[in-house]
Amino acid sequence: MFLRVFVKIWKNFLFFGEIFLTFNFRGNKIEVYWIVGELFLVILSMEIIYSDGPVLVINKPAGILVQSPPGIDSLVDQIKEYYRELEGKPSDANIYLGVPHRLDRPATGCMIFARHARAAKRISDQFQMRMVVKKYWVLVSGIVPEDRGDWEDFIRKVPGEPRSEIVTSRHPEGRWSLLHYVVKKRYPEKNCTWLEIELETGRTHQIRLQTSSRGFPVLGDSQYGSNVPFGEQFEDERLRAIALHSRSIRLRHPMREERIFIEAPLPGNWKEFLGEDPEGQIS
Repeated sequence: MFLRVFVKIWKNFLFFGEIFLTFNFRGNKIEVYWIVGELFLVILSMEIIYSDGPVLVINKPAGILVQSPPGIDSLVDQIKEYYRELEGKPSDANIYLGVPHRLDRPATGCMIFARHARAAKRISDQFQMRMVVKKYWVLVSGIVPEDRGDWEDFIRKVPGEPRSEIVTSRHPEGRWSLLHYVVKKRYPEKNCTWLEIELETGRTHQIRLQTSSRGFPVLGDSQYGSNVPFGEQFEDERLRAIALHSRSIRLRHPMREERIFIEAPLPGNWKEFLGEDPEGQIS
């Protein structure tokens, strides 16, 4: 991960020679490399967890934007380059990649992409009609007392800032927001709780804000009040992870009448923090 930052700095400011992008395919994983002179450096590892027709689902790594303005690295850019390489197309070839939903930069897990506009529209329609079931695994600071519950608030996106806030129901910009949670396990020795969360609504930073407002910030999420480090502590805070993982997604395949269910394995920083593998706790 350090090399990723190093190469970006080198590319933008220090390196004046030629840089090549290449890919290595390891089963369902794609490793993206910059070749700089004689150096061969991994800058991103993406795991394909589902690929069928126009539907692609990536296990998103932390620290990378899903989409970004020109000149800023993003997951969309990397996947487009992957398809150009895979299909033998030139570097300037136009690649369509629809993005029917979003996932925060520091979060990980299921991220859906569509290879053509018709599939993107049909998946987006499912999100709008709340036909898609998404479940998140979250580690929060503190011990959540109830085994399950619902959290309901009115949330607004703060204008001009990358954050949201809870407002009263009378606020003109407030949008009704609801999530359901189940406690998967409590860790008193770590003073944290493992939650499974299902969203009824999909507001900006909804999980991060609603957990934090109740005194249970997501681990590593300093933007919403966490003072507990989670994962590798990069100097550039934008590359740091938080303990928010899009665990699974259930939806209808956009090109046929079939329900599909996709699950994303946890990143290694969960096991490192807890001292055990949460995947092995599933009954």
